[in-house]
Amino acid sequence: MAALPRRSLLLTLLAAAGCGEPAGESFEQRSRAVGETLEHRVLVPDGAADRPPLLVLLHGRGGGPEGMVSDELEDALDAAGDRAPIVLLPDGGESSYWHNRDDGAWTRMVMREAIPAAVERYGADPRRVAIGGISMGGFGALHLAAAFPGRFCAVGAHSPAIFPDAASTAEGAFDDAEDFERHDLLGRADQVPAGAWVDIGDDDPFAAATRTLVEGLDRPRFHPWPGGHDGDYWRSHMDDYVTFYARELARCR
Repeated sequence: MAALPRRSLLLTLLAAAGCGEPAGESFEQRSRAVGETLEHRVLVPDGAADRPPLLVLLHGRGGGPEGMVSDELEDALDAAGDRAPIVLLPDGGESSYWHNRDDGAWTRMVMREAIPAAVERYGADPRRVAIGGISMGGFGALHLAAAFPGRFCAVGAHSPAIFPDAASTAEGAFDDAEDFERHDLLGRADQVPAGAWVDIGDDDPFAAATRTLVEGLDRPRFHPWPGGHDGDYWRSHMDDYVTFYARELARCR
């Protein structure tokens, strides 16, 4: 049964000093790709450049778009000034891992529905789009960048959920072993665009598999930092993330 529509929210998230007030709002989208009504969140920096770039940030397992919003993200967007991108936080469900599977075409939802809708609604530059994500979303960002070469100006994976084999996957991450094989990033590392950002905490349970992935990437920007697989780690590096995306998007023409 399709999920019931959720009520849209509109709230002010930040009184910014340099680039105005990034307004956070949600918009509902009836997705034909996954057969549900989804609620995406968008942060729009008021005062950013005309036709600003778009940053797509994918949330982790068990989270949602609202869980991606933090003081640290708001401050980082403020610090980016007129380079600040519009930030799209798509709704990826409980454990979609952002790939096409039995319960829905989650890749298609992001690429054919959520991104075009955000570009149209908020006036973003469709030629300057970056994608990143945390944990499940980090896996999803690498997967989407590999599946759509040349589409993104930058890709970032923050503590990506990388599994070494089908037997090691989290419950529900893939439909079955065949589904895992189709989406195994270790086997498709050479398809990820050059220069991808990857960071991982030293105490993260995905650290070993992530290091293996990085060995197969082309010129990765790899950042092994102290920390675990948790919000404290991600929030402490949010300024690093946004600075990277804003810089790469500014260079992308």
